[in-house]
Amino acid sequence: MSLRWALIALLTGRPMTGYDISKGFSRSVAHVWHAPDSQIYPELNRMERDGLLRSVEIPWGKKGTKKEYHVTDEGLAEFRTWMDSPQVPQRQRDPAYLKAAYFDFADPAAVREQLRQQQEYWEEHLAMLERTRASLVDRTHPILAARIEKLDDREAELAVRCKVYAYDGLIARARSELAWIADGFTLVDELEA
Repeated sequence: MSLRWALIALLTGRPMTGYDISKGFSRSVAHVWHAPDSQIYPELNRMERDGLLRSVEIPWGKKGTKKEYHVTDEGLAEFRTWMDSPQVPQRQRDPAYLKAAYFDFADPAAVREQLRQQQEYWEEHLAMLERTRASLVDRTHPILAARIEKLDDREAELAVRCKVYAYDGLIARARSELAWIADGFTLVDELEA
């Protein structure tokens, strides 16, 4: 269900086509809520049927058209209701932690390779998060820039600060994962000895 709120959050900046939503999603909202195109497009159709979005046909190419999605008043109202409702913490479901609890069953070389792959992922992810945070701070992030054009200075500053706050949490999580992985390399050395 959170995918629909992620899509509305993205569309609060400006109306977009499905293609623009997919591209924008991968550059922003996907950092906090991952969803492939195979989930995005059907959800857009459901949201339109549910009255949260409306679409208009816009010209595309020489003879074609495509849908441009707009958030409806009902969509914004439901988004605000969701934003105002308490968030129930989710229990952890991460295979990396499950495997770590049983490293003593694995070959140390296999553990090192798993840790190396996780380390590579988190280093790349951290770098992307830091780049995105910088583009939020300097207001060059295209989705944020489109949204804050419609806001007064105080509202724009608060919107930027909220986004930066979210990215600060994501960056802290990535750094924590990297520290945990470093501890894993130390542990596998001990397991091998």
